[in-house]
Amino acid sequence: MKQSIVHIALVVRDYDEAIDFYTNKLNFELLEDTYQPEQDKRWVVVSPPGSSGTTILLAKASKEEQSPFIGNQTGGRVFLFLNTDDFWRDYNDMVDKGIEFVRKPKEQPYGTVAVFKDLYGNLWDLLQLKEDHPIAKRTK
Repeated sequence: MKQSIVHIALVVRDYDEAIDFYTNKLNFELLEDTYQPEQDKRWVVVSPPGSSGTTILLAKASKEEQSPFIGNQTGGRVFLFLNTDDFWRDYNDMVDKGIEFVRKPKEQPYGTVAVFKDLYGNLWDLLQLKEDHPIAKRTK
């Protein structure tokens, strides 16, 4: 049996501002932006550069009860983990683009990590896993 997680939905306030952040600040690729007239919403999918794994569905809050979760989908915990092949290249690029890091880079047994906020305040790990880490081995 083979299964995979295709998308993770990220609740956003506005499609275009979210697309701008992810493509221009994080260098993600815009894979799809399709209007769905029957639901009057857009299907917007982004992905880190060079990734062939899980993508992010930018899902605009469409109901009043969804709005409070914009920027706080996990109650203040780190929500998403962006692995890179060059931590310092990406960290410096993100700092230059004004990304706010709330935890400075740190060497951990599993690799190098720092925590940043996206445009709405969701917390992300930027990390470079060590080559011998079980997840790093799976992605080769």
